[in-house]
Amino acid sequence: MSAVAGNPPAVVEDVPAPEKMDGFDGKRAYEQVRKQVSFGPRPAGSAALANLQDYLEAELKSYGCAVETDSFSADTPAGRLAMKNILVKIPGETPGIILLGTHYDTKRLENFVGADDGGSSTGVMLEIARLLCGQKQAGKYAVWIAFFDGEEAVNKEWVDPDNRYGSREMAARLANSGDLKKVKAFILADLVGGRRPHFRADGESTKWLVNMVWGTAAKLGYSKIFLNEPTDIGGDDHFSFTKRDVPSVDIIDLDFNDVPYWHTPEDAIDKISARTMAIVGHTILEAVKELQSK
Repeated sequence: MSAVAGNPPAVVEDVPAPEKMDGFDGKRAYEQVRKQVSFGPRPAGSAALANLQDYLEAELKSYGCAVETDSFSADTPAGRLAMKNILVKIPGETPGIILLGTHYDTKRLENFVGADDGGSSTGVMLEIARLLCGQKQAGKYAVWIAFFDGEEAVNKEWVDPDNRYGSREMAARLANSGDLKKVKAFILADLVGGRRPHFRADGESTKWLVNMVWGTAAKLGYSKIFLNEPTDIGGDDHFSFTKRDVPSVDIIDLDFNDVPYWHTPEDAIDKISARTMAIVGHTILEAVKELQSK
């Protein structure tokens, strides 16, 4: 369909072939963003998000993933809302866990479909799940992939505790089960699909893990995208884990020069780059390999 019919014109990109990216297919990840956007705005507790939850579970199971869900409710400024975390578990040889994560809800804003904010990182994690769930074992350590509900604040401003509902819930449950102490590292992705990305090192992230992930990106030739510059993003799902002493890192681009559409209706599919998603996915897969070797 044409842009006149309501779809943005296609943007021709040089997307790296999967065989050059540890199998990560940026075009598949892009299509996962398109699918999410097709559900419309997806704030926590909405019917649209429930439809996306059904899709995510079915898609992950189609890859052969072992999928667990945690349905819970949370008190928010909009009342008590039903939420659901989704967790994929790929077994390892030892009790250790490498945790990957994304949020899949969108902020409660009119006409906000969150192609980049929520959509891109979820597309990346779906593609990683497709690759890793096809293996009998993830490696030395298990790899768990978390899809968090309720990351976005209900109110316009980000003020605790009106945010991170899903990741707080999961961190608490893992602490109660004893699994949290098995988590060797947590890699979070958020806003990873923009067309001119610059990922800076968040000050709340664990320094050695930042160095490892950014060093991995540099070895892969992505040093112009993963910048050795500090930033303070003010909060994200990794805060739920750093506060519990879990080594954590957030891959996020909140440079407003890069993402002027952040938290606006302009955050639509035309802002998404399959190439950027491939670079992030490739970096995460290589970082997981590095963690497996430690």
